[in-house]
Amino acid sequence: MQIFWFLPTHGDSRYLGSAEGARQVDLDYLRQIAGAADSLGYEGVLIPTGRSCEDPWVIASSLIGATQRLKFLVAVRPGLQQPSLAARMAATFDRLSGGRLLVNLVTGGDQAELEGDGVFLDHATRYEQSAEFIRIWREIISRSHSGEAFDYDGRHLSVKGARLLFPSVQQPHPPVWFGGSSEAAHELAAEQVDAYLSWGEPPLEVARKLADVRERAARLGRQLSLGIRLHVIVRETEAAAWQAADALISRVDDATVARAQAAFARMDSEGQRRMAALHDGGRKRSRADLEISPNLWAGVGLVRGGAGTALVGDAKTVAARIEEYAALGIDRFIFSGYPHLEEAYRFAELVFPLLSARTRERLAGAAQTGPFGEVVANVDAPSRLLSQS
Repeated sequence: MQIFWFLPTHGDSRYLGSAEGARQVDLDYLRQIAGAADSLGYEGVLIPTGRSCEDPWVIASSLIGATQRLKFLVAVRPGLQQPSLAARMAATFDRLSGGRLLVNLVTGGDQAELEGDGVFLDHATRYEQSAEFIRIWREIISRSHSGEAFDYDGRHLSVKGARLLFPSVQQPHPPVWFGGSSEAAHELAAEQVDAYLSWGEPPLEVARKLADVRERAARLGRQLSLGIRLHVIVRETEAAAWQAADALISRVDDATVARAQAAFARMDSEGQRRMAALHDGGRKRSRADLEISPNLWAGVGLVRGGAGTALVGDAKTVAARIEEYAALGIDRFIFSGYPHLEEAYRFAELVFPLLSARTRERLAGAAQTGPFGEVVANVDAPSRLLSQS
């Protein structure tokens, strides 16, 4: 199991849909979050992409020197750049970071945003283009290790004599991750990528999606790693966790929800449609309605696009829910919480000790020697008192 955190390059706050309790997301703040994730033992961080975010490649590059082990899951977006340039950027980043790059293939689902970026393709055509893009990208980087050039003449993209003189550290190329819920997305994942990601739906629905992707991959003689993207609201008690969930959306009014849901409804993303269905387009607002599966809460999606669900509960319960998803074959978890700096610590401190021994061994914090906690009466470390109790 690999545990990832999230860099909120689109903004961070204590309350969704409000400037109250909001953070200035600048380089210093992102360094704090990345440094916390690095020292606490998270595998890496997802950096989002899109019109509402700072550029992920610039952000990731600025954090290489501020971290030691942390991996960066960085987006490439077909249609916004040529695959040869994306390959060169990826190989450069992979070398400069010492092999810490993961690539997130993002086809996009917001037509208005895409048109603003100069992409005027419909849903099906975008996936055709994405498949050609990542095929070219993979071949260029893979062949760089032997110095070969690559030719490709596709329906949407072509290259002739494409070559990288400086190969990536990871061979044959940095791993490619991808998420999507449509049939076209599942087909692309089965054929092209290394890890498939799902947003946080009830376990039964996630299991159905994963089974479909696995079956398509098996027909091609391939196997994929599987991952999931979730928010987390974990506290010392169940009651406190649900109070925190209520507080997170306590500043959201009906007009804000309606405005957000109207924008999401215009997208042609199947994943976004599925997220909206969990809360009936914002019409479900009570805790009873928003808890769509035990401890799985759809309140985040009332005003936030993309991943809109959170695991809510005390540490033992949240760890158990994580293990339920792991039992489906998921071994990569990308979590986030508001505000992201404090919640990175809270989640690590409360949940990491409850994960499987094999997972704990991977965490950087497991190798630290302490002292843990404030020394008592200038004499005893808390760990010593605990061992004597």
